[in-house]
Amino acid sequence: MVIESAMEYGRVVNMDFKSNDNRIWLEDADGNEVAFLEYAKEGPDVVNILHTVVDDSLAGRGIAGELNKAGAEKLRSEGKKAVLSCSYSVRWFEKHPEYQDILYTEDSDKEEDHR
Repeated sequence: MVIESAMEYGRVVNMDFKSNDNRIWLEDADGNEVAFLEYAKEGPDVVNILHTVVDDSLAGRGIAGELNKAGAEKLRSEGKKAVLSCSYSVRWFEKHPEYQDILYTEDSDKEEDHR
């Protein structure tokens, strides 16, 4: 997944996120992990977003937000819901109502029962 929105010295750079079943991460040109979003399976279609971490050298470039956006889009495409333990993710989802549909609520269980 490539995201073009982070600023590096005033210019847009590509963010090529990698992912597996419980993480989305960004590597630098040398292959070192410099940022990640980590989540754990809570149920068949529910994950708990645990951490959003960005290396201090990249702070303030919008990477944490892009990680959360990538995570939200991945979960949505997989038909999964999210519980939020990460304080950054809680704030990010509050600011992005377009992703509220992936947040797990007690009503989420009722929706599953009616399918």
